[in-house]
Amino acid sequence: MELRHLRYFVAVADELSFSRAAERLQIAQPPLSQQIQALEAELGVQLFNRDKRPIQLTQAGQAFLEEARSTLTNLEQAIRKTQRIDQGELGHLTVGFTSSMANGVLPNVLRIFRQQYPETNLILREASSGSQIQGLRDHQTDIIFAYRAPALIEAKDLEVTLLSQETLVAVLPQHHPLATQSTISLLDLAKEDFVMPLRPVVFGLSEQIYALCAQAGFVPQVAQEAIFMVTILGLVAGEMGVSILPSSVQNLRREGVTYRPIQEEASANPLTIVRRQEHASLILQKFIDIAKNVSSQKLDQSTNLSTIL
Repeated sequence: MELRHLRYFVAVADELSFSRAAERLQIAQPPLSQQIQALEAELGVQLFNRDKRPIQLTQAGQAFLEEARSTLTNLEQAIRKTQRIDQGELGHLTVGFTSSMANGVLPNVLRIFRQQYPETNLILREASSGSQIQGLRDHQTDIIFAYRAPALIEAKDLEVTLLSQETLVAVLPQHHPLATQSTISLLDLAKEDFVMPLRPVVFGLSEQIYALCAQAGFVPQVAQEAIFMVTILGLVAGEMGVSILPSSVQNLRREGVTYRPIQEEASANPLTIVRRQEHASLILQKFIDIAKNVSSQKLDQSTNLSTIL
């Protein structure tokens, strides 16, 4: 039995006429009659009572019609679902990120993607940068947000797409004497205690802070290290020290903390989106396109704001 037999049978059952069914199917009537006879022979039952005009379904034909319609409907749904998966409208996507990413472009990327592809199941995994890269290689995630680092630049099995680059800002307790200044020079922080991000949090951020301070002629006095950005902000608010963090932390709006631009040119490692070289799917590419577009718009807004200031 072939699917065309079911389509032919349903058409004749709908029209209760071989001639009208043949016209609807755009085939000649004799071949249609032959196909229905072949179907009846295969089933071993008579599907139509041809002695009446118009023809009528037999009791067996009525039962078979219900099942035939269900089979064709299920087939059409399967075809449509397969096509939509291929077109990136269905399926699932596992996205890895660190806690710091949740303060930047990630929320807008997720919001826009869910608006455009609501039937794609987004699975989010938060972990440290090092764990994210290993998780990507172990196929635990499909794509990750990560700050560019030598481990990514040198990786031959990963495809890295640049998204944006944030400036770094000085993070001070609200009532710190330096909080009255509109901008902060790194030299202003030479004698301050620092709350330093632990290395697994953001690739290279601790190293960047040390390098910036070294260029200014001092080594930061580390009073405390913390894993999460929100913890660093809390410790700064508790006057445990000052810090230098990507500007996106300002979205956290932590009370007791003041942010000030750094006079010297200071930028965090570029934000990238990373996938495995062999992993290429339409849904994945659409997610990357949205991430690039959101990052580009954010960069344009930052540039315009800098021009105004």
